Amino acid sequence: MSLSEIRKSAGRIGGRGLATTGLVLGYLGLLIIPVMIVAAIAIPNLLRARMAANEATAVGSLRTINTAVLTYATEFENGFPSSLKATEVAPGESATCNHAFLLDIALTSGRRYGYVFTYTPQYPGDATAPVISPKAAAKGCTAGGASGYTVTADPIQRGTTGQRSFFTDQTGIIRVANNGKSANAESPPLQ
Repeated sequence: MSLSEIRKSAGRIGGRGLATTGLVLGYLGLLIIPVMIVAAIAIPNLLRARMAANEATAVGSLRTINTAVLTYATEFENGFPSSLKATEVAPGESATCNHAFLLDIALTSGRRYGYVFTYTPQYPGDATAPVISPKAAAKGCTAGGASGYTVTADPIQRGTTGQRSFFTDQTGIIRVANNGKSANAESPPLQ
């Protein structure tokens, strides 16, 4: 309206530049406000979807770890690996007790898709170190095995990369904790 009045005044009223600036800013405001509303709705939904995807990937990774560890125990007859590093792929080598070619390096590093994976071997009786079985030694194994294991998966940043924590052991049952704490053997099974 101001721009129209300035044109009709035949030069008696000034401020043409200011009126043009106001008009441009008004149109920009009409374009930006809907974009901001859509962003305010979409961003929280995207974050929730990413957390759900990270949690699903963590559960899938635990299943993969269970399968790899059981394969290791069966193939090398040495019990369960004493660390996840024993199950990783080592380029240029053949499969051994030290590098069984069962898990990719990204998973054996302990971090993947917003989760930290912690593998803890359990040794028989009072042993504090891995023991090499005679069958494994006959196959050339230089690394000992464990009689059991536990694996936990905790979000790197709870509420951002994931909400729930997960646990599994040699039973293969994946357990979940929704209360902001790490899952353990007493946590309820994943449904």
